[in-house]
Amino acid sequence: MAEEPKSTAPTDRPTVSVVRPGEGETILLGTTRMRVLEDGSTTGHRLGIAESVIAPHTPGPPQHRHARHDEGFYVVSGTVRFTVGDEEHDATAGTLVMVPPGAPHTFANTTDRPAVMLSTFTPDLYVQYFRDLQNLFAGGRKPTPQANVEVMDRYATEPATDYARPRSGGDS
Repeated sequence: MAEEPKSTAPTDRPTVSVVRPGEGETILLGTTRMRVLEDGSTTGHRLGIAESVIAPHTPGPPQHRHARHDEGFYVVSGTVRFTVGDEEHDATAGTLVMVPPGAPHTFANTTDRPAVMLSTFTPDLYVQYFRDLQNLFAGGRKPTPQANVEVMDRYATEPATDYARPRSGGDS
């Protein structure tokens, strides 16, 4: 007996998310302001999206690797310096940088002007990392490297210590 074909049409109408300018969750990470545009709740946790405004001379996080998610960065304005292992790339507006799991990377704004970038996280698990990291910055504190590593570890991320080099002071 042949099986009846199953319908692939959804039974419920999917929810569409619309996030307008000035809307979305704001996360403050020192001199970086992040606006969560999609935290995964609309995408079944397959995708997270955030817009970040990075202040001038912000060194960014230590170089690190993700084990369980891809991360994409689209530079909207300004210039963001991406360090991937031993290579540096100055990404200007219109540049996309895709980082697969396992690739060492970091970014910084080394210029005198703010930079804006759109970031994607697939799956979305890293959005919660930024929420947890914000708690480390509460009250104007600067997280210790060990506290940052402990939060990274919760989200399958580790410092790329084989590429560690001294960095100048900064907040994110």
